[in-house]
Amino acid sequence: MLANIYLHYVLDEWFVRDVQPRMKGRVFLVRYADDFVMGFTEESDAHRVMDVLPKRFGKYGLAIHPDKTRLIPFRKPAKPGRKDDPGSGGPGTFDLLGFTHYWDLSRKGAWVIKRKTARGRFTRAVRAVYQWCKANRHQPLQEQQRILSQKMRGHYAYYGLTGNYYLLSGFQSMVNRIWRKWLGRRKRDGQLCWDHFNGLLKRYPLPAAVVTHSVYQLAAKP
Repeated sequence: MLANIYLHYVLDEWFVRDVQPRMKGRVFLVRYADDFVMGFTEESDAHRVMDVLPKRFGKYGLAIHPDKTRLIPFRKPAKPGRKDDPGSGGPGTFDLLGFTHYWDLSRKGAWVIKRKTARGRFTRAVRAVYQWCKANRHQPLQEQQRILSQKMRGHYAYYGLTGNYYLLSGFQSMVNRIWRKWLGRRKRDGQLCWDHFNGLLKRYPLPAAVVTHSVYQLAAKP
C-alpha cells in the first residue's frame, strides 16, 4: 500500500501534470503496483519520456529495471498489400501482469488487442504443479484431486480471458499429464496407462478450462 501511494506521487501525478501537456500526440499510462506501461501515438514523445524517466525515478531513490524497460512498436497492423505494412518485424508484443499483449483479428475481421498467458508465467504455473504432484503423490486421491482443482480454478480465474482459451486448455492438459505421471510412480513399474487414468478422472474429475472473463458476456449486459 505504501509503495502504491509513493508511486502515485512519483509517477502518476507527474505523468498527468508534467508529461501529458508537453506531448505532441496522445499518451496514456496504466499502472498496477510497480508495473506500468505507457502508450504514445508519436514515437518522438516516447523517446523524450524514456530519456527523462530514469532521472525522475532516481530523484526519489528508485531505479528502472534495465531488462524490463524498453520501447516497443505496438501499432495496429496495416492491411495486407499496403505500402505501410510493418513488414517482417510485425507490430510487436509486450508483457504486463502475466499476460502477453498482441494484435490479432477479431471474429469480425477487425484488428484488436488480445491477451494470452505469458510464456514465463505458464511455465512457472506448470512447474509448480509438477513439484506439488511429485511431493504429494502418496496422498489420498480425493485430497490430491481437491488441491489440484483449487490450483486449476485459481489459474482459470486469473488467466481466463477471452482469446486465451487455447493456453487455458493447454494448462489443463499439462496438469493431467503431470498427475498421471506421478500417480504412476506409486506403482512398482512406474506406469499408469491412459485408459486407467481416464477411468480415474471420471471418479476424481479435474475442472475443465473455462473463460471466466468474457468480453462477449460483458457486452451482452444491459
